[in-house]
Amino acid sequence: MSMTLVILAAGRGSRYGGLKQLEPVGPHEATLMDYTIHDAVRAGVDRVVLVIPHGLDAVFLSHLGEQFGRQIDIRCIAQTIEAVPYGYSIPPERAKPWGTAHAVLITAPLVDGPFLVANADDFYGASSYALLCTHLREHPNVAAVVGYPLHATLSPHGGVSRGICELDPNGFVARVREVRHIRDVQGVLEGRTEAGDRLTLSGNETVSMNLWGFGSAILPILESDFARFLETDGADPAAEFLLPSVANRHIAAGSLRLTVLPSDAAWFGMTFPEDTPRVRRQIAELVAAGRYPRHLGDGLG
Repeated sequence: MSMTLVILAAGRGSRYGGLKQLEPVGPHEATLMDYTIHDAVRAGVDRVVLVIPHGLDAVFLSHLGEQFGRQIDIRCIAQTIEAVPYGYSIPPERAKPWGTAHAVLITAPLVDGPFLVANADDFYGASSYALLCTHLREHPNVAAVVGYPLHATLSPHGGVSRGICELDPNGFVARVREVRHIRDVQGVLEGRTEAGDRLTLSGNETVSMNLWGFGSAILPILESDFARFLETDGADPAAEFLLPSVANRHIAAGSLRLTVLPSDAAWFGMTFPEDTPRVRRQIAELVAAGRYPRHLGDGLG
């Protein structure tokens, strides 16, 4: 069974201050994106599709050529504001792409079976990809999201947004609840709901870090939902067409089953520039322990 990894790498890194998806964190200038590709290919992925900013194909492909040579089928597709169906207008104030669900939608011509979705600036752990690939091979029509305990996904350098997975009585996701500005306030975890209400959290909640698995049947759903989004919210220059929102809509309608795959792997990522030294130390420890080769391409031969 063919399996594709879609990497969301189109962000401009406004909070980080640059293209963090190309920030070197390991030996031989390896990025977190490179560790994602390494782990996913070892788990069974045979094609990688990168969703990148417009005009940077050569930069990304040059970097990946240095890391992996020609060992992996890697394609790039630019996420642009102009990528909307014929007949829809674009607000002149619109300055950023349409969101994560739109990023996945534009990869449809390059996806022909089950696929994974991951952020370029997160480290999910090799076992998380093994979990997800095994699930997709055994249940290609049941969507999945890898879950991590909230306390393991926080940054000491500022508040973060997380999607908290709330389960139904059968163990499937009933809703992915977006909570923003999560931070430790004098020993108590606090966040804000989308409505702005204060929320106290235990830290043991299961959260989605945008490591998803889908069958290809989700793609026509995204296409029709994007058209609906443009009709209702397209005039708002800040509105985003997001994967959790799509998932919630179809879970509520009974047209999508989403299961959580709890992972015991260590997650880490780069939200703020101050996160980078810690990420580099964690990668160095994994390399020193023999979990990764010094040159990632050597681990795929």
